[in-house]
This record gives sequence, structure tokens and C-alpha cells, in this order.
Amino acid sequence: MRKGLILLVIIYMMAMVGASVSLAQDEEMEAWACPEGYEGQTLRVFNWSTYVAEDTIPNFEEACGVTVEYFEYGSNEEMLNVIRAESAQYDIVVPSGDTVARMINEELLQPLNLDMIPNFENLLDAFKNPAYDPDNGYSIAYQWGTVGIGYDVNFVEEGFESWADFFAYEGRVAWLDDQRATIGVALLLMGEDPNTTDEEKIAAAGQFLLDNTQSQVLEIAPDTGQDLLVRGEVDAVVEYSGDIFQIMDECECEDFAYVIPSEGTNVWTDNMAIPFNAANPELAHVFIDYILDAQVGADLSNYTAYGSPNGASIPLIDEELTSDPGIYPSDETLDSSFIAIEVGEAEQYYSEAWNNINAAIGN
Repeated sequence: MRKGLILLVIIYMMAMVGASVSLAQDEEMEAWACPEGYEGQTLRVFNWSTYVAEDTIPNFEEACGVTVEYFEYGSNEEMLNVIRAESAQYDIVVPSGDTVARMINEELLQPLNLDMIPNFENLLDAFKNPAYDPDNGYSIAYQWGTVGIGYDVNFVEEGFESWADFFAYEGRVAWLDDQRATIGVALLLMGEDPNTTDEEKIAAAGQFLLDNTQSQVLEIAPDTGQDLLVRGEVDAVVEYSGDIFQIMDECECEDFAYVIPSEGTNVWTDNMAIPFNAANPELAHVFIDYILDAQVGADLSNYTAYGSPNGASIPLIDEELTSDPGIYPSDETLDSSFIAIEVGEAEQYYSEAWNNINAAIGN
């Protein structure tokens, strides 16, 4: 089963975390060096929000003598619509796995030249040659994580253990604007394939969400649920794991918590790719190599609190992070979870169901 094969990739990565001592390097690492000839150039990056360390971009600009114009989006669909419309040119985008496959099929990505990315060898074998992009022809893993529940312990004193707990909660919540993850969770709870292409089942999953939530859904947030939580506008949110761990770290308090629901959830891998109309694909290759540097990758994951696919980085990541099951889940959790795969024309059924949910909630 394709789902199981992809999950085994992540489980293998977890085994590598446990064996990270074998990856430790005794010699002092050399700082990443930019190839010559890029001074004065510009790189345009289109990435998810809260998804780079504070010094990731400035250090690259300094090392290469370039300017980086950095833009953010809140969902795969938002990014896809921009690239499809050619309303702006970007040199780097960071789509999730199923979206990579869609972009390859629609000829929205340029092929990669791995000879220009020597740090590709740092990537764990488990993240090479993914099913959505064989031989890494168009993309390379950036970070990975889960969709779960973040909440304020001052409002949700008993916490959450399951999706059932969350949907039964009668307080203020926000859902995540990720149609495949959210509808996939509903399908999972219904005992259906989270990647089904059956129009009726997808529509039923959308209705399941509306019928079973007792919460006051104040917003379907575009990757900004953590901000609503910090401002006290909601009691709990559905969000990407690292976003919640970041606010837990920043507040230096014990007000927030993150849980992966017991029934399972969506596990994803985001990837660096170069759009078909990129103005500077050569510098984009250099940036990908930079991100795959051991120390750069470790600094990235230490800041974002997402899982790293970089084997050379893992020994340099804070043990507090690599030992946290909310960031690096157990095999049992991964076994019960799912990864969204490309579903072809059935994507429109997910979009229709999602639009109906938004309309019903008044988002």
C-alpha cells in the first residue's frame, strides 16, 4: 500500500535519529562556502510562514553577496494559484509531497541538476527518491512534521487526547486551512481511505466535520492559528507541529501544549523546488545546497522545531527536540497516520467539499 511505504520512509528516519551518534563528526565542521560568481544577484523565495531561522536568509545573503526577496504563503493551494497564474516569478517554492506531484504533472517545476547540489548527500536515504518525485528529479526534502492540536492549558485544563475530544470541545477554536489534511482526518475517523478519490465519500467527510464539531469555529486559518492562540482569541487550534512548538519556546511559559491525536493524523514532508518560470534557477540550486549544509540544516530545525530530513544535521539538533514525540513521533503514531498523495482529478472534489465547509462556517 502506497501509504504504508511512505510511512516506512519516515519511520526509518526515526531509527536514524536514535542512531545519530554514528553520524557525529569529531572534526570541527567547515562553514558552508558559496560558489563564486553570484555576487550582486537576487533570489526570490516563496515559502510557508514561520519556516526559516532568523539568520537563515541573512547568512546566505552575506555568504554569496546576494539579495534575497522573501515572500510567504499560507497553504499549498495559495502557492499553486500564484504559480499557475504566473502573477509573480519566484526562484524557490516549498510544496508538500502531494503538491510536488501535482506541479510535476502540470509542468510547473524545473528539473534539478543534482551536480549543483553536493550537499544532497547529507539527505537521509529515507528521504531520497520519494514516490511523489522519483530520483528527486524536481524536489528535495526541506522539513517534515505533523498536523495536530495546539491549545492554551489555561482554557483547556483537561487537555486533548483525540480528535473526538477536540470536536466535542465547546469553546473557541480555529481549524487549519489545509483541505487535504483536514478532510483526510475526517475520512480517517470515518474508517475510509484518507486519499480516496470517491466523490461521495469526500463530500460525506466534509459533512462529517460539520455534523460532529461542537466547537465555536471562529476561523479556518491560513497557517496562522498559532498567532490566534497567542493573542488569546481562541482556546485551541489545528496547526502544523512546529508552529505550536515555536510559540511554546518563545513565550518561555507553560501556557501552550501540542498533541498528536490518538486516532492518527496527517504526516507531511515539505520540499524545495524551482518553478518553471524562475528567473535565477542557478542561484536557486546554490540556495538548496546551502539549506542542506549540516549546520545550516540544524540551525533551521532548532528554530522551526520541525523534523529534519538531513542526516548530517541531526547530531547537531537539540536533544530536547529530537526526543520530543510531538516532533519526532513514535512508530505507533506514524503507523496510524497518513500522508496525502496526489489524487489527480479528484482534487476538485476535495476543493468543493472544502469550499462548502468554509461557506457553512462563514469563513
